Amino acid sequence: MTHLHPTPIAGVLLVELKSYSDARGRFMETFRREWFPQVSWERIQSNRSESCAGVLRGLHYHFHQADYWFCALGRIRAGLVDLRPNSPTYRVAYTLDLDAAAPRGLFIPVGVAHGFYAQTDCTLFYTVNNYYDSRDELGVAWDDPTFKLDWGITGTPLLSDRDRANPRFESIPTDQLPHYEASINP
Repeated sequence: MTHLHPTPIAGVLLVELKSYSDARGRFMETFRREWFPQVSWERIQSNRSESCAGVLRGLHYHFHQADYWFCALGRIRAGLVDLRPNSPTYRVAYTLDLDAAAPRGLFIPVGVAHGFYAQTDCTLFYTVNNYYDSRDELGVAWDDPTFKLDWGITGTPLLSDRDRANPRFESIPTDQLPHYEASINP
């Protein structure tokens, strides 16, 4: 049986996955939409991201998309920040490690900024509940001093030009941030 665990951010869930191994290898279920009944999965899209050690992606957030992450190869440190002004955990920042050797999933609701630092070469599969729409792909600086995320980085991370240009939190008007909806963010 799969177990869902709350985190310090409202609606973000850590999923302990059950793995079955024998001499042939290993099997596990990595995602079931029934684990997250608070979200509609009608417009589901799955993606694969490969990153070299030292790459940092994010922080990204959406108004119309929830994410579910599963690290299939390597190890990452996920960084999360609640950007929903009416959330009980507004501005809470949290990091956690996902490692293919100890499989766990991570559910990220709408309005929670998310990114990851590749501690090793890695492959991340992520399922989203809405098709990609560039108008719903927003960002905030990964190193914003407001949040003090502990990325565990030594040296300078590799960033995309887009992520390098993400604004500081203080420059984003509150009325342009996503909203927390208790009915879909348990």
